[in-house]
Amino acid sequence: MQMRMFGQGKLGARSSQPLAARMRPRSLDEFVGQEHILGPGKPLRRMIEADQLPSLILWGPPGTGKTSLAAVIAATTRAHFTSLSAVTSGVADLRRAVEEARKRLQATAQRTILLVDEIHRFNKAQQDALLPHVEDGTITLIGTTTQNPYFDVIAPLVSRSRVFQLVALSEEHLLELMRRALSDQERGLGKIPLVVEDEALLHIARLAGGDARVALNALEAAALATPADRTGKVHITRSIVEEVMQRRAILYDRNGDAHYDTISAFIKSLRGSDPDAALYWLAKMLYAGEDPRFIARRMVIFASEDVGLADPQALLVAVAAAQALELVGLPEAQYNLAEAAIYLATAPKSNSVGGYFRALADVEREGKVEVPLHLRDASRDSIALGHGQG
Repeated sequence: MQMRMFGQGKLGARSSQPLAARMRPRSLDEFVGQEHILGPGKPLRRMIEADQLPSLILWGPPGTGKTSLAAVIAATTRAHFTSLSAVTSGVADLRRAVEEARKRLQATAQRTILLVDEIHRFNKAQQDALLPHVEDGTITLIGTTTQNPYFDVIAPLVSRSRVFQLVALSEEHLLELMRRALSDQERGLGKIPLVVEDEALLHIARLAGGDARVALNALEAAALATPADRTGKVHITRSIVEEVMQRRAILYDRNGDAHYDTISAFIKSLRGSDPDAALYWLAKMLYAGEDPRFIARRMVIFASEDVGLADPQALLVAVAAAQALELVGLPEAQYNLAEAAIYLATAPKSNSVGGYFRALADVEREGKVEVPLHLRDASRDSIALGHGQG
């Protein structure tokens, strides 16, 4: 068991802001994750650094950095930055923000960036109210949403914006964020003399589901709920994290035997037409923090390898579950994965597709084999060479 020491001082008064809010990145260099859109040379990063933003819609699961990215933009832009929450604001608030932006543009030529958090919560009329002002450049819109904007934001607004999709953070990203918070004495937990098990941090990262807010706030709860020992140190163990997060750790190593043994048990349960066992092993993997895309990929393979032509619909079901996972994410996609698992387990089985690999073995064994004359392309040399005859 590896322990790490963080912090040096004593715990002072607790900030009124949760740790996740205090640790928001202040620059692009502090931003963790989303390398596919914010890595060096990526278009969104270039636009932010050049302060030449078009209207944006940032789409992704909770805790992936949508609001944090907006805060980074607010800190770097020369434009005036204002924000509204679609949960608490109405058309009157929109009109007031737009009118102020118009006056600002006329008086000082300063642009206005308007952040609308959870823009999918605005109804059609409220979204329509934004449209002409985005179109004429009175405001540059940044909308954040956890829902698919192609379904939940009106098409004219989407067409006038650049849509960037943020993805769930990896365990490595979450571990980096937590270790940064543990060491930061200004905004984080660095003033608390913490001794933290690596396994405790890993347990938080696994259960956070790619959500930085969940991970950081769980870490803070564990630090503040744990009394210091006689030496003044606060020890955070996996058992303490389990109590804080109300989730018990189970024996599972995504890179070790438990990973391979459990997916093997899952596949064997599908192959053995035992839906109850399949659901059990599926639940164990998801509970333990297994990558759901890995499970979905294995079911797509199984649909052809083991069900095959006995029920060709099985492949469509498995692929649909994999696509649903990308569309809605966890925890909701557990329904889709479970449905696919039940379908595959109860479907008739055929391994006829495996005949391909026997054919492949023949190809490897025989080496170069000429195509027989009667199977060759008859559109060329059919008379002189007899291609395609017979």
